Amino acid sequence: MVAPAFDYVAAESYDEAVRLLAAGGEDAKILAGGQSLMPMLNLRLAHPELLIDINQADQRSPSVAGGLLRLPALTRHRVLLEHDLVRQHCPLLADAIRHVGNVRVRNRGTIGGSLAHADPTSEIGSCALVTGAQVVVRGPDGDRTVPAAELFDTYWTTTMAPAEVITDVLIPVARPRQGWSFQEMVRRTSDFAIVAVAALVELDERAEVIIAARVALAGVADRVTLADPELPAEVTCADADFDAAGAAIADRLEPATDVHASGEYRRRLARVLVARALRQACARATGAAT
Repeated sequence: MVAPAFDYVAAESYDEAVRLLAAGGEDAKILAGGQSLMPMLNLRLAHPELLIDINQADQRSPSVAGGLLRLPALTRHRVLLEHDLVRQHCPLLADAIRHVGNVRVRNRGTIGGSLAHADPTSEIGSCALVTGAQVVVRGPDGDRTVPAAELFDTYWTTTMAPAEVITDVLIPVARPRQGWSFQEMVRRTSDFAIVAVAALVELDERAEVIIAARVALAGVADRVTLADPELPAEVTCADADFDAAGAAIADRLEPATDVHASGEYRRRLARVLVARALRQACARATGAAT
């Protein structure tokens, strides 16, 4: 199919993009990488009257300051996969990007566009949740910072106002005794995730005791979601029952059934992938795996 007719404007700055969004209202859409928007246009699932291209609004590269990895919203997926700062300070994200789409999508897609699209099967969204990332959002009243946990509302919908645009993603840098894992099940390579799991485990500085563990899941609800593994206090990686933790998380889920998989299949996948992710994250935290 062919996209419906629309007007096109190339914004030179985020401020100009915000002004155009405010003037265009619900009939205006932001164009960044276009890897989600353009297929929706071609399938007539979206009918904007104005596309605001922000590709010239920002030319910054990833940077680190104050314990935060700053990723400009227009950072391409390929950069997230290859950039030394991302691989050093958020290896979870660098690994998860390998599962995003295909090489064409990774060459054009952007981190800000992915988060703004709010796909409930999003690898990047689950990484943003589990790392405690924040997004910087610019609107008519200036900038505000939104925790990733408060960004996603429901299917393909965020809590951002219509005239707001993401400018930056801020991710706390990985700590020395922090382990990570990303697990995903797809029907075919480059398909949307049936279930994906991102996990982080942090150990005490001088012992093997787990002091923090976080899990985020994609493909099991109307948005990417956080889950508490509920590991016992003072438990070590060697003593933790990760199978029980995975089962407890899976039992609390109510995933939908669709043409790709049944809700029960997704629940069983979540049980297995959560346990696998926690086990691998612990191994990396202790130095037993890379």
